[in-house]
Amino acid sequence: MENPQEERPSRLSGRLVIAAVAGCAVLGTVLMLLPQERAATRAPAPAPGAQALTAVTAGVPAALPDLAVLIGEREGRVRRHPGDAVSWAVLGTAYVEQGRRTADAAFYPRADHALRTSLKVRRTAEALGGLAALANARRDFRAARTWGEAARKLEPKRWTTYPQLIDAYTGLGDYKAARTALERLTELRSGPAVMARAAGVYRDRGWREDAAAQLSDAAARTEAPAERAAYLERAGQLAWERGDREDALRHFQEAVRLDPDQRAAQAGQGRVLASLGRTTEALNAYRMALAKQPLPQYALELGELYQSLGLGQAARVQYDLLRARVSGAAAGGADEELVLGQFEADHGEPASAVRRLRAEWRRQPGIAVADALGWALHRAGRDEEALRYARIATDKVHGGGVRSALYTYHLAMTERDLGHFAPARRHLQEAFAVNPYFSPLGAPAAREALTALGDVPDEELPAMDAKAVAPRTYR
Repeated sequence: MENPQEERPSRLSGRLVIAAVAGCAVLGTVLMLLPQERAATRAPAPAPGAQALTAVTAGVPAALPDLAVLIGEREGRVRRHPGDAVSWAVLGTAYVEQGRRTADAAFYPRADHALRTSLKVRRTAEALGGLAALANARRDFRAARTWGEAARKLEPKRWTTYPQLIDAYTGLGDYKAARTALERLTELRSGPAVMARAAGVYRDRGWREDAAAQLSDAAARTEAPAERAAYLERAGQLAWERGDREDALRHFQEAVRLDPDQRAAQAGQGRVLASLGRTTEALNAYRMALAKQPLPQYALELGELYQSLGLGQAARVQYDLLRARVSGAAAGGADEELVLGQFEADHGEPASAVRRLRAEWRRQPGIAVADALGWALHRAGRDEEALRYARIATDKVHGGGVRSALYTYHLAMTERDLGHFAPARRHLQEAFAVNPYFSPLGAPAAREALTALGDVPDEELPAMDAKAVAPRTYR
């Protein structure tokens, strides 16, 4: 006979096991449902138009498909509500970004109309800032400064005004004002967009490591693919400028992976791949960039690559495209005289280049224009005057802190033809130290000139010996 007292614990244990199993099943079901419940209550991802709106209003790159959605939405809104000043301002600024990303200057008159309509309805810092962005995109830096300073006066604490002022001041060669604007920007705002602007100012001062660190942090801290790709492209450009081809290529490739419409990164790949001897890939990269963002600068670079390969006819096709794109830009109010002057100096009429670039220097005396004008004067045989501008482009006192192998090469060749052989040799060596691959035409010419100079003493040789050195070779 079984003992009832012994049976009770056995039954109790059985019940506990059943309860535990049931509890585990319930708990498992709850745990399985919790992630789904959280997912159901999680905020949905913003719509494409909303993503572009956030980017445009913050002055950062927007993805082209999202931008098209935003433009369509705002076009419809201003048709229904023509007195909506904010929507007009957003639409105009979105047109600016679309024109910039596609190199289609036809968007700029539309942007101008939308932004001025916004101003007529109500004078706002958004519309004034949009007009500053439009002027910068058109390379009209004086107008950009005017509009940006008006926006700042209206709303001094609106942080998105200051990046436009930095671009305007830089284009005008006013590097002190650009640094002051950056200081004010960093007081008002932090984050990836501010880091990227700081990187540009640091790069112009020759602070490459600081610029690279800022861009690296900016790319790491943003989640928007188009914005991150833009920062990676700039980081790649910095790496290229210091001759680090592998690092540059990694940045460019990652930028294109994140944003297939990042054409500047594709052109960057073309530069790097050409220097690595991967010519077919380089040509394809340039062609892809030009197909979707036909900037005159890309056509010049591709033309010079073809020329370095002995493909003169293919080079001429690109040079013709360059001229056509400059004309198209002018029809949209954009100024591409700088790149046209650079082209004319090396592949056209140097005297014409001098005329164009003198006018450009009067309008906006930045270091890029100083370098181009100096080189055009050198190519036109006016080396004494050329030397002045070449020194401005490479003199830190005048804002030329950026370490550019091309600028240093131009200075060296001007010095050489003036008979200043010792500094010419030093500057050629410096160009190679900065970036030995800086140009498919200029780098070989620099090597030839350096070889011809040989062991030049520290003292200057007589100027009359100038013609005994290597013949003129150009970029």
